Amino acid sequence: MAEAIFVSRDFVSNWEDKREPSTTEKIKEAIKPAGPLKPRLESAVRSLQMQIQRLDQIHARLSDRQKVMFEKVVDAVKKHDQARASIYANEVAEIRKMVKLIMQSRLALESIAIRLGTVEDLGDIVVNLAPAIKVISTVSRSIGSVVPEAEKGMGEISQMLSTILVEAGQTGNYTISFETGNEDAAKIMEEAAAVAEARLKQEFPDLPLSGSQAQKQ
Repeated sequence: MAEAIFVSRDFVSNWEDKREPSTTEKIKEAIKPAGPLKPRLESAVRSLQMQIQRLDQIHARLSDRQKVMFEKVVDAVKKHDQARASIYANEVAEIRKMVKLIMQSRLALESIAIRLGTVEDLGDIVVNLAPAIKVISTVSRSIGSVVPEAEKGMGEISQMLSTILVEAGQTGNYTISFETGNEDAAKIMEEAAAVAEARLKQEFPDLPLSGSQAQKQ
């Protein structure tokens, strides 16, 4: 819980309410992301949720494609066509790699969206935005080759959050720890990767083995 702080006149000018607040109101407002900060943060969260929905759509398309190729593997194995089975199996493996990447990215962004949706004061903004920006940057680089159109959107969100972070830090005289933010971001990505791996195993069955592959096991 961030300590209550008195705000400067510059900060007061940012509030939507232009009347001069009382000392009590200043303290109350200083610990809330009010004025321009709050709606801009809410806008960033909405944009983040749109990116999550886009990843859900891509996940669905990749899953459908994987099912089609999986059936081709099964059919080729039944016909003892090892050459075709191997080709289809390789494609299934590549699709699953992309699905895992999309899953991890989606889970990481969802974690960030939840955090940002529950901030209550300027201290929360400073603590949560640093790792959020790092996660978004990491996700943007990771899925850039798979979802090129998402890179621009991620960049805009990152820029929006960076501006809010700087303003929140200056307003509340907070020191922004990017080192801690990077550590938190790394943990978020690791947790998302672990969950994505588990879900991938649940969602997709193992590939069937051909006769020669079965003998090697």
